[in-house]
Amino acid sequence: MSTIAPVAPLTADDAETLVRAARHAADAAGVPVSITVLDAGGNLLAFRRDERAVLISGETSTAKARTALQLNAATADLVDLVKPDGPFHSLPTALGRPLLFIAGGIPVHRDGQLIGALGLGGGAPEQDHSFARTALQAL
Repeated sequence: MSTIAPVAPLTADDAETLVRAARHAADAAGVPVSITVLDAGGNLLAFRRDERAVLISGETSTAKARTALQLNAATADLVDLVKPDGPFHSLPTALGRPLLFIAGGIPVHRDGQLIGALGLGGGAPEQDHSFARTALQAL
C-alpha cells in the first residue's frame, strides 16, 4: 500500500512572503499593483492594493488567482484557450464567479501538490506574470 505524505498547506506567513516579494518586484519596476493570495480552497489569505493602483486591479488580481487555482495553471498559459475557436471559449462566464484568462495568475505548489494561488493586477499582463513568478521564487 502506498502512502502519500501530507503536504503543509499555504500559511498566512507564506502568503505574506509572496505579497512582500511581489510588491518588491513591482515597486522596483515602478508599477502599482494589487496582489491576491488564495489557499487551496480558494479562501483569501492575503490581499494588498497599492494606493496608486487602478481600482479594478483588486478584482483582476483576485480573478487571476482564482483562475490559476481552479485550472492549476498559470493564466499566461491559458490565454489561447478562450479565444473564439478555443476549447474554453465560454468558460470565463460559465461559472458563478468569473475566471480571468489574462497573464498574472499562477498556482502555488509544494512538493508537487497544489496549495494555493497568487494573482497580480495593475501592470501590463506580462509584468503581472513576471512579478508573480518572481514572488513564487521567494517561497
